[in-house]
Amino acid sequence: MPFAIYILGLAVFAQGTSEFMLSGLLPDIAQELGVSVSAAGALTSAFAVGMIVGAPLMAIAGMRRRRRPALLVFLVAFVLVHVVGALTPSFSVLLATRVLGALATAGFLAVGIATATAMVAPDAKGRATSILLGGITLACVAGVPAGAVLGQALGWRAAFWAVALISLPAVFAVLYLVPEPARPEGDGTLPSARRELRALRRPRLLVALLLGALVNGATFCAFTYLAPLAVGVSGFAEGWVPVLLALFGLGSFAGVTISGRLSDSRPMWVLVPGGIALLAGWALFAVTAQSPAAALVLAFVQGTLSFAVGSTLITRVLYAAAQAPSLGGSYATVAFNVGAAVGPAIGGLTIAAGFGYRSPLWVSASLVAAAFVAAGLAQVVRRLRRTAPLAPARSETAVNTTERP
Repeated sequence: MPFAIYILGLAVFAQGTSEFMLSGLLPDIAQELGVSVSAAGALTSAFAVGMIVGAPLMAIAGMRRRRRPALLVFLVAFVLVHVVGALTPSFSVLLATRVLGALATAGFLAVGIATATAMVAPDAKGRATSILLGGITLACVAGVPAGAVLGQALGWRAAFWAVALISLPAVFAVLYLVPEPARPEGDGTLPSARRELRALRRPRLLVALLLGALVNGATFCAFTYLAPLAVGVSGFAEGWVPVLLALFGLGSFAGVTISGRLSDSRPMWVLVPGGIALLAGWALFAVTAQSPAAALVLAFVQGTLSFAVGSTLITRVLYAAAQAPSLGGSYATVAFNVGAAVGPAIGGLTIAAGFGYRSPLWVSASLVAAAFVAAGLAQVVRRLRRTAPLAPARSETAVNTTERP
């Protein structure tokens, strides 16, 4: 793998830390800025929405530039909004920086995936993508806990400063180490964007996007509520929560590594047995959540399976979007973040309805089951489409035969 891809992974690590670090900082932010904790929670939602909306929009905007300048613009903007966030006394301004930071992150990730996959052979997209997604999993393992510790020791603003500082080396590395690929076919104007958007008409791509969103929704539904599950159901002391989260994060890193090795050449080896094991694992976790030992083991196992299957599906999106080399990365980003936003929202609704902290695990199992149902229906529809033209052909032959004198 080119060293420049690892540089892109470093930037994604900083951005992933920013996306998820607020889970441990919201109480302090709410207290200092004079808002409720639930209102402060809008900071997380704003980032997720910004990622979903921003990925295709920023990728289209980036098509008008060469990829290295586009990466630099997005990365510098990301650094600046975190500096503003670290300095502002206003919750409204902080909320705005989260939206702008999400737009910059979405643009960088979309262009970064396109850049990374362009630097490798056509059959190595999965390995290149796994390095970038590995930055997100490392953020879960190290960046988010470190941000929480830093916030507790020096205040939540220190975590924002740390994200900005981590991103600075990536700025210079992108400037000097990331090669500028050849300009893609076309001039980057709106008609080119329209041609790439037509890829969304392909059923194969739409199915891959749906499956990726469902499986990642299951992942983040369980991950979001892992801490209250650990304390309220498994009986862990609060000091054990970082251990459980770290085990899930280590598993996710292992899963991305597995995906990187198999998603290009043997994706079905991951998707079918891995998907079945993932579904069974979420159900088993829900049933045995009261056992601390089971929770520790399953946190690691489910982290591994979730990111192995989820990352492989994201790679399938890139292959299915081969006709959209510039926007394919944004499609993958959208699928990932739709899951990250919708899954926890459904899990929160089940908790609010009184079903307890086990319920997000059942939601996760249901989302994976829905992915299997969707995949099965897609296969049925595909077969029906293959056989459907035969009937009109026979009918036309019959008509022509009867019309002969």
